[in-house]
Parts: sequence; structure tokens; C-alpha cells
Amino acid sequence: MEVKRLALTSLHEGLGAKMVNFGGFLMPVQYKNGIIHEHKVVRSSVGVFDVSHMGEVVVSGENAFDFVQKITVNDVSKLVNGQVQYSAMCYENGGIVDDLLVYKMAENKFFLVINAGNRDKDISWMKQHLPKNVDFQDVGDDYTLLAVQGRNAEKTIQKLTETNLSKINYYFFVEGKIAGMESIISRTGYTGEDGFELYFQTKHSQEVWDKLFEAGKEFGIEPIGLGARDSLRMEMKMALYGNDIDQTTNPVEAGLGWITKLDKSNFIGREALLKVKEEKPKRNLVAFVVDSKRVARQHTKIFANGVEIGEVTSGNYSPSLDKNIGIGFVKSEFSKVGTMLEVEIGANFYKAEVVKPPFYKRDY
Repeated sequence: MEVKRLALTSLHEGLGAKMVNFGGFLMPVQYKNGIIHEHKVVRSSVGVFDVSHMGEVVVSGENAFDFVQKITVNDVSKLVNGQVQYSAMCYENGGIVDDLLVYKMAENKFFLVINAGNRDKDISWMKQHLPKNVDFQDVGDDYTLLAVQGRNAEKTIQKLTETNLSKINYYFFVEGKIAGMESIISRTGYTGEDGFELYFQTKHSQEVWDKLFEAGKEFGIEPIGLGARDSLRMEMKMALYGNDIDQTTNPVEAGLGWITKLDKSNFIGREALLKVKEEKPKRNLVAFVVDSKRVARQHTKIFANGVEIGEVTSGNYSPSLDKNIGIGFVKSEFSKVGTMLEVEIGANFYKAEVVKPPFYKRDY
């Protein structure tokens, strides 16, 4: 299958980015200064991610609310206009179709943001459950999405908009203008820092990018690749679909019980998830720190007292902690904070301690 290019792909190549196929899209994994440098730029000031590979769907019409309420595990009735909700979609057996963001644009209009690698699968699955009187639009190719993240993100973007960004609370959004272009300005992100995600028409990509970098020049703004995006989200124990969650995992065992509202009206997967909660999950997704100079990568086996009890789903070096960290599923009895485990890396076993996430907490 041909790898898709995005509106800014040539720009990233011109900046010397190392490009990789991610979810069927050619994406920058890192630029010239490397992943650790980029990670620290976001933690200390401000960086920009081109995440235009994400999918976007608009659903509207008479039954739009009922449709979104049925296909997602969180309670859409709790949203007010201009609010964003982190959620997930599940199969009947409780396995996760995808995690997503639900934007409430109006009473019966929602903007859904889905993962790049799941775009086709998610859209097909949604359409299978589409009732009458719902207008369904796949608008993924119409938008460029830039995530501007870090303590100086607000100061940078404020130069380009008349919208008062300080009035936008976390997980809320407004429709306004960035550099004169109509945009969705959303106080969301995947890094644990303050920041915004900006959605606007692809034809304005270069112009908005250039103006953002002009505005952020005084703060040392830099482009950031997927490599640092991964280490940043890992320090927050934010799940990555395909690693930490997928169709074989359910939200309860994955630590997403907080978004799974089992007391709301029937939604797809509810019966299976009620059973999981009643019987208690047999495994849990935990965060741990490894006492090793080597990273415990995905699929690394986890042991307790010499017995295999789980597997690493994500592992990385944490530049903020200067330690190797990991996320993985272990048998529930070994999931308590403070539990000592071992991970098998190569031919050796290294100590790992279960810790309370997130690994990193911002200081502002």
C-alpha cells in the first residue's frame, strides 16, 4: 500500500527530518538534534508536532447524540458545547476498537478525532452502527493538525489570534482564527504539558506553520517528531493504541475505568465490561521504573519471583527522570504500587518497581 504524504511532508524533509511510515503516513520521527533534545524542548519551553495523520469525523443530525453515546464508553450527556472528552469505542466483547477524542460542537454535532492507523477500520466500524438521520462525514484529509505543546505554547499562539486563550480551560475548545485562518483551537495534548491542538484547512498549512515559528522564535520553538511524542506521552502513562491497548484489551484492565461509564444507557460492549468489573480484571496495566541502562521494549517478559506474570507494552528512556520506564500488563495481584518485579532483557534479569503514574509532573 502506498504511504500517504501530508500537506507539510516536504517541509519536514527540507528540515532534515528522519521520515518513517507511521499508520500508513510518511511522518517525521525526529529532526537533526534528536529525540532527547526535542523532548526537553517541549518540557522546558514549546515545540510543534505535525500530527495531521490523525483522522477526523463529523457526525450531525437528529440522532447524532444517540449515535455517539452508543458507540463510546464515556458519557456524552455530560458534555457542554465547546467541551472535549477522552473516550474509547469497544466491540461487543469489550475489546477496544480505538481511543478517541469527542468534541461537542453543538447539540447534535460532534467532531471525533481517531488514531491514524485505525482510520479506515474505525470509519467502517462506525458506519456499521450508523442509524438513520445521522450525517456522517470523513473529513480527515481536509485538516492539518498541529499540536503546540509546552509552558510557552499559550504565549506563542496568543500572538496569532484575537481569541483569549487564557479563557479556554483544559479539555475545552473554541472556533476562532489562527494567523487569520479559521481554526478549532483546543486546549488538549498528548505530552503532559500545557498546550493546544490546532485544526485548520490543509491549504493554509505552510502559512500557519511559518507564522507559528515566527511567533515562537523568542521561546526557542522547534519542530518535534514522533520519537519525542512517544517518550513524552509515556512519562504521563498515556496509552498508545497498538501498544498498550487494542482489540485484545478492555478499558477496565487498561486503567481506563475512569472514562468507562457503566451506569449510562446501553452502549456497545457494556455487558462485557460490566462482567469484567464484577469479576475483577485478571490483569492490570501498570507503570514501572527499570533498574537498568537498557530499555525494556515492547513484548519484554515481566517476572515475579522467577515466574512469568506479564509483558511490557511500551518501554522508553525518560529524559525527565533520567531513568528507563515502562508500561505493561501484569497479573492483578502484582499491580500494587511498590511491588518489585523483574524484566528479562537479553539474557539478564533487571529489577523493576511498580510506581504510581504519571512518571512526570509539570512544575507550573
